[in-house]
Amino acid sequence: MPELPEVETIRLGLQRLIVGKVAASVHNYDSQKSFPNAQADVEQFLLGARITEVRRRAKVLLIELSSGYTLMVHLKMTGQIVFVHGKERWGAGHPNDSLLGKLPDKTTREHIEFSDGSRLYFNDLRKFGWMKLLPTAEVENVDFMKKVGPEPLETNFTSEQFISRIRRRNGTTVKAAILDQTVLAGVGNIYADESLWGAKIHPATRVRDVSDKQLAELLKQIKSVLKLSIEKGGSTDKNYVDAEGNKGSYLKFANVFRLEGQPCPRCGTTIEKIRVAGRGTHICPVCQRIEPHVSELVKGKVSRVFNTADDFLADLKK
Repeated sequence: MPELPEVETIRLGLQRLIVGKVAASVHNYDSQKSFPNAQADVEQFLLGARITEVRRRAKVLLIELSSGYTLMVHLKMTGQIVFVHGKERWGAGHPNDSLLGKLPDKTTREHIEFSDGSRLYFNDLRKFGWMKLLPTAEVENVDFMKKVGPEPLETNFTSEQFISRIRRRNGTTVKAAILDQTVLAGVGNIYADESLWGAKIHPATRVRDVSDKQLAELLKQIKSVLKLSIEKGGSTDKNYVDAEGNKGSYLKFANVFRLEGQPCPRCGTTIEKIRVAGRGTHICPVCQRIEPHVSELVKGKVSRVFNTADDFLADLKK
């Protein structure tokens, strides 16, 4: 699934391309599954409406309309957005031929044609993504929106707020806590590993064992890696590319993610891949010691997969 930087990259493209355009027709190829909207609502609130803004909340795109309605878009794992106007073509999403081939095709679930003849296609190979039309005032009442945590890149989101929220998960591992979308919006596996490495925190450490100073540094690192990834066009080199076939380049700048067996760029120790919070996890076992008071037990080698800090410590003390 795309992470926050990938969705933000798509938002920036759509903001440039479709704001100001008027929806003239909607073509639905997949009944109600990907486009679960009443025809009467489509005719009254989408057709003839002008796009005023494209926003993002966590991993959801919000296409705002002059009618007072919003088109919510979630790409899920294999979704694509492709904009076509004459010879101009732009898109992003799952890297199959639909990004570059003739549209509509067998993966097209719907497309919107604008009054100037340009088209916006929503393709989805596995049919998990969706486009939902609803009153803008009701967006915040959608279950997902009510549960999702703050945006880490909001200028008014402080370290004090972050610490207060993550402390609610004191009993869990710090990696599980920052992956929890109710704690913080949009942080996925890549950016969790990179941020924890930057903050020198072992991902299996329980939140209660991480100091406020360390948590403040962790938020600083989260913001830093997300900003860099947005600048580089995202990072998901297997699942998300743009319409020209360009992949996000952030992974070229990654410090630990998918770099197991290579030297840590900070201390030179071999990077390890373990398992934490049910996810493959990349660490430097020296930079990211799990507990300062057992640091003398850490020999720079993780012998097996650990799910919790307690498992890790028990193994060290054998």
